[in-house]
Amino acid sequence: MKQPLTPASLAPPFGQYSHGMKADAQGVLLTSGQLGINSDGSVPEDAGEQARICFESIAAILREGGLSMANVVRLNAFVTDRKYMPAYMQARDEALAGCPVKPASTLVIVSGFSRPEFLVEVEATAVY
Repeated sequence: MKQPLTPASLAPPFGQYSHGMKADAQGVLLTSGQLGINSDGSVPEDAGEQARICFESIAAILREGGLSMANVVRLNAFVTDRKYMPAYMQARDEALAGCPVKPASTLVIVSGFSRPEFLVEVEATAVY
């Protein structure tokens, strides 16, 4: 059984996808890539703040599925410029500070996202 996870505290998805998907039978929760957009639709100009929002959104999806950041086994992250890597990594480290086991992680530099103001996107895989 699959359960879509779209916490009321997040802005609605931009298209036909769920912010998260809990697959009960498989014991895996996957999030869609989360962008640095606040629930009111505003987007900060700062890459670090966008990354923090991405991790807050992931944490909200995990909570909606009965999990926490400690359940994350893999992160895939994307930034639009190398200069944003330190800010992203600081936000990631803060989000994972309470996790005794750190997840696998990938960080990729991309040419852009669906809107030019987006600088960071993060997706997570969690198990339970």
